[in-house]
Amino acid sequence: MGERNAQITDFEDLTRNIQSVIRGVQAFLAGIAGIALLVGGVGVMNTMYTAVLERTREIGILKAVGAKDSHVLLLFLFESGLMGLGGGALGLVVGFGVAWIAVAIVSRVFQAQGSFSPVLSFGLVVGSLFFSFLVGAVAGIFPAVRAARLPPVDALRYE
Repeated sequence: MGERNAQITDFEDLTRNIQSVIRGVQAFLAGIAGIALLVGGVGVMNTMYTAVLERTREIGILKAVGAKDSHVLLLFLFESGLMGLGGGALGLVVGFGVAWIAVAIVSRVFQAQGSFSPVLSFGLVVGSLFFSFLVGAVAGIFPAVRAARLPPVDALRYE
C-alpha cells in the first residue's frame, strides 16, 4: 500500500500565512519608497546647488539692496520645498494611475467578482503633499545656507 501525504491547514494558519506575505510586500514597498525619497532628495539638492551657482549675481544684488541672509535662506528653502511638492504631486498622479491599472489587471487575471477600486483619501493626499514639501525643503538646506552665506561683493563679481 502506498503512502498518502496530506496536510490539513485550518483557517487561522492560512490567515497567518497570507498576513506574513502581505507584511513582506509592505516592507518591500516601504523600502522602494524610501529609496525613491532619497533619490528625489538628492535630485532636489543637486538642482538647488546648480540654482545657487547660476543665480550668484542675483543673490549679490539681493544682498546689496538690503536682503538679509535669512531672506535668501528662506527664498531657497521655499523654492526647494516647492520642487519637492511638485514631485510629490506628480508621484500621486502616477501612483494612482498605476494602482488603477494594477486593479484592472488583477481583476481580469483572477476574474474577480464584484468591483475593486483604489482608494485615495483627502487626508492621505494632504499628508503626502506636505511630506513631499518637507522632504524638498530639507534637501535644500545645504544649498540655501550656501546661498545665504555668499558675501555680496564676491557674489556681484561672479560671472
